[in-house]
Amino acid sequence: MSHTAHIPSHRKPRRSASKLALRAGVAGGVLSTIAVAGAAGPASAEPVTETIEMPTLGSLGTELSSAVAASAEASQQEALDQSLEAQEAAALQTAAKEAKKAKAEADRKAEAERAEKARQEAEAKAERERAEAEARAEAQARASRDSARTQLSTTSASSDSGSGSSNDSGSSAGSSSESTQVSSGTAASIVAFARAQVGDAYVTGGTGPNSWDCSGLVQAAYAAAGIDLPRISYQQSSMGTSVSLSNLQPGDVLYWGSRSGSYHVAIYVGGGKYVGAQNSSTGVVERSLDWDPPSGAVRLL
Repeated sequence: MSHTAHIPSHRKPRRSASKLALRAGVAGGVLSTIAVAGAAGPASAEPVTETIEMPTLGSLGTELSSAVAASAEASQQEALDQSLEAQEAAALQTAAKEAKKAKAEADRKAEAERAEKARQEAEAKAERERAEAEARAEAQARASRDSARTQLSTTSASSDSGSGSSNDSGSSAGSSSESTQVSSGTAASIVAFARAQVGDAYVTGGTGPNSWDCSGLVQAAYAAAGIDLPRISYQQSSMGTSVSLSNLQPGDVLYWGSRSGSYHVAIYVGGGKYVGAQNSSTGVVERSLDWDPPSGAVRLL
């Protein structure tokens, strides 16, 4: 019996030369091994009657296909692993860039906050220094005004003493006449008092000593010279004699509005200027007549 008698014949589709050569080599190797084994046996050995099942070309093709498939799967898995590694590396790089950008933005914001804080502290310091300077200036101005008031009071007392002596030596008719006249220094006293209040605050209804409204200041200035005036502005402008704005004298009372219905008064101090308690924004100021021209004036001296 031939050793290949049991190898069935198969008709397979045409295969590539490399694959057929591979399979022929495998089959040849198996047959050579069997032949050598038979020749080496004893001469009296009985003929081999065992049937040897040889692998068929079909089974070899299946195994080869499985190996190729496994290799392809391994290559695909390796490519997938490499792709995942590349994606992870890209993600790490992107995360690093974003972290760097976020840190730079945080540093920028922190620097901006430090700069803003420094600016606010500088402004607060400047505001404190300005307030302190204003307080010192106000204290100096107040001291100057107090000194002027003291001097004015001394001058007024001296004038009153001189007038009293003169009245004692005169007749009763002369005394009556002197009481209706004003000494030559009265206008100067009124002007000096008014100017001594420049810088004081304006307060509605204020009558001093450090805050005034317009009629309160005029009343106090005339009172310092020994002359009593009504408290209300329209009452003050209704007194005395009306004078032209082109013929003003220091001590004249200026008014705004009509003479009998004025809403604001001030004192003319000479040189085309007046002193008045204007408003809460300016307080007591000395201004040119052109700054706020009055409606008219009255002379009470």
